[in-house]
Amino acid sequence: MEGEVINLIKVYLSVVISLCYCYWIRKFVPAGTTRLVFVLPIICFYIFIPLSFSSVHLSGTTGFFLAWLANFKLLLFAFDKGPLSSDPLISLARFVAVACLPIKIQQNQPHTPQIESRTLHSSNPNQPHQNGESPPPEPADPPQASKSSRFDTDPSSSITPNSSFQSKGATGAPLLRYAIQGIILGVLVKMYDYSDRIHPIVIMCMYCFHIYFLLEIILAMVAAAARSTLGLELEPQFNDPLRSTSLQDFWGRRWNLMVTSILRPTVYEPTLRAAGNVVGPKWAPLPAVLGTFVVSGLMHELILFYIGRLEPTFRMTWFFVLHGVCLTVEIALKKALTARCRLPRFVSGPLTAGFVLATCICLFLPEFIRCHIDVRAFEEYAALGQLLQNLASAFSGFFHRNI
Repeated sequence: MEGEVINLIKVYLSVVISLCYCYWIRKFVPAGTTRLVFVLPIICFYIFIPLSFSSVHLSGTTGFFLAWLANFKLLLFAFDKGPLSSDPLISLARFVAVACLPIKIQQNQPHTPQIESRTLHSSNPNQPHQNGESPPPEPADPPQASKSSRFDTDPSSSITPNSSFQSKGATGAPLLRYAIQGIILGVLVKMYDYSDRIHPIVIMCMYCFHIYFLLEIILAMVAAAARSTLGLELEPQFNDPLRSTSLQDFWGRRWNLMVTSILRPTVYEPTLRAAGNVVGPKWAPLPAVLGTFVVSGLMHELILFYIGRLEPTFRMTWFFVLHGVCLTVEIALKKALTARCRLPRFVSGPLTAGFVLATCICLFLPEFIRCHIDVRAFEEYAALGQLLQNLASAFSGFFHRNI
């Protein structure tokens, strides 16, 4: 474990240096194919970085942060798009943080002296947000868009992720929620000691909540560190996915919103434009959504390879393809049916949760078990506990010797 921590420090030092190079070339290399040629070595470097770790958690998180999100941001950056190109006067610290961390600057962030002293906002009226990203594909239709194009089961439920998060933040509810999730996560880890007495389906359900709680806690910790360091207000990564009323609501408004926001300009919008020339603007979102899910599935397959180092079966990709197909059917039905024909919340909510849980158990989680990720993760928890115990003993011994 100590070796992995030291390796992590070395890796992120190299990442910071490589991003300083990217920050430098933006001033001298024009956007387009030329800049892409200069950025490609960094993209290739990030693809191989997760292979330097043997830890399940470190290889998975670096694969997600760098091989997926950072590389997609750099591809946009090469063509002067995305969060790294939204502000021509962006500071080096903010450039590095936004590039290598799964964070997104909050939309319509209020100006404060601290923020204004570090960076100036772009005056380009064509930029929709501070970080230059369009809103997620599912929930982000403008007010004048037709209700049938929204990714909601109930159009009246069109809240934004920020609104609910901000209201909770004012009362300190997110901190309490993370604390509760941490306690539940600890209970789940302890319950695994009795897995031989628990039904396999129940174990699978526990794994689903384990992944959700762990992912949300990790992303919240990263966002909190970036927020305190840069003095920025960041958008939430999750928005109560357990309250989803449809697949559109789940994937577009509530689950892992950072991925949604980066897939839109890199996959969804180019596919939407191409499909619009073939099937017309009304039905173009259907192949665009399906293509986005295919790319998401392949990236998850890559992260699974980083963690398990086994030959891919693409079973996890089929999980996302299935959800993409079901989501396109859902959108098509919403375009064809009126609002009165749609299911009420108390029906659509359990149906959505049941479908997501069932497909996870059948297609998503078996790949984790095939790679023995669950066993290796428990071993790492034990190793981390031993490392913390050794550090506490060393600190206690040093403290007593100097009193």
